[in-house]
Amino acid sequence: MLCTRGNLYQTPHCCNISILEHTGGVYNSLHTFWKPKTMGAEAEEAAAEKKLAQQRPTPTSTTTLTQDQFLSWKRQKDEAASARKSEASRKREEDIAAGTVLMNGRELFLHEPWVFDNSLY
Repeated sequence: MLCTRGNLYQTPHCCNISILEHTGGVYNSLHTFWKPKTMGAEAEEAAAEKKLAQQRPTPTSTTTLTQDQFLSWKRQKDEAASARKSEASRKREEDIAAGTVLMNGRELFLHEPWVFDNSLY
């Protein structure tokens, strides 16, 4: 069977809704794809999920946050991040000094600049 674009129907196609109805499918015009009808157990499951979603309590109150509280939280967060970063940097420096890690180019240039001396050539 051909669709309106002249393609063979190997799977239901968005051009012709009648083939979808004939095969027992449901046509979704928003996404233009074919979706088979759900069986009885699947439909019951979907209905149960929808019912549970409606029964879930929705938050009715919100917590107000003053600008001072926010700035205090932000300051604590920034201090913690700065402490983590400085600790990682200190540990990296110790590892480089001990020779347990490989250095990148910048670190090599700072610690052993003679490697980059081209005056010998």
